[in-house]
Amino acid sequence: MKRALVLGASGGMGYSIVNELTDRGIEVIAFARTKKKLEKLFSAKQNVTIFTGDIFKLEDLMEAAANVDIIFQAANIPYPEWEEKLVNFIGQVVQVTETKNIKLALVDNIYAYGKNPGIKVNEQTPKNPHTKKGNIRLQVANMVMQANNKSFIAHFPDFYGPNAENTLLHYTLQRALANKPSIYIGNQKIAREFIFTPDGAKALVELALNETSYGEEWNIPGHSVITGEEIVKIIRELTGYNKKVFTVTKSMIQMLGLFNPMMREVVELFYLNEDPVVLSGEKFERRIGPLPRTSYYDGLKQTIDYMRGTVKV
Repeated sequence: MKRALVLGASGGMGYSIVNELTDRGIEVIAFARTKKKLEKLFSAKQNVTIFTGDIFKLEDLMEAAANVDIIFQAANIPYPEWEEKLVNFIGQVVQVTETKNIKLALVDNIYAYGKNPGIKVNEQTPKNPHTKKGNIRLQVANMVMQANNKSFIAHFPDFYGPNAENTLLHYTLQRALANKPSIYIGNQKIAREFIFTPDGAKALVELALNETSYGEEWNIPGHSVITGEEIVKIIRELTGYNKKVFTVTKSMIQMLGLFNPMMREVVELFYLNEDPVVLSGEKFERRIGPLPRTSYYDGLKQTIDYMRGTVKV
């Protein structure tokens, strides 16, 4: 791999993928909608070319993919737009890879697995989506796996990390760092899984560099499961924060959904906070090697440092 296109480069996972690729000496086309944010993130980075465009325009995707070996799809589409746009968008990405004979690495979530089957979910676990978004993700996965190109799909739990702003833990951290009463979405006593975005990017790039990864789906777990109470304790240790952290319940989200389209879409995924799906990384470790597993303490410290501006962008 000499040159890669990263879609959604200004988002949390996209940012970490760009950094991981450039750290390995790989040239990157960083694609997003907002030039100002791309420049803020990557202007000091060598081997990064900024491309501003519309991910829903085939001509923009075709132009950005000129002379690249692979596309990393990490663009985040708002939930209310999934039904109308997501399948068509991924279809266009697949079309670009087929037309230009290049590879595709797709960043995916765990929605297609459906409810917790009572075991750690591996790649052979049947997908039984019970939500609208889960069914859309399954449709996308089937389309990618049936495409006439070299592709793989990586499933991740919820993200946290530097520049990962559209995440559950970001809202908790943001208010804590402002020294205001904060929130945690879901029962703070229930253990669930999060992945540090630089770890996710390392695993994704390792897969992309291994020819045997293509044509398959891969589960990439976080360090371990952790409760909200444990996360809040770490935040307090790292920052001295002593305000209350309130639990956001499903009924609260439902109430907000009466006025906010995004919250209406979040309600159907609340099951992940109540009975979490946990991924098995056994296949990755058997076939590729050890998974990157930054501890929650170190991952939260790096995230907090980034949010405070003490880490150079």
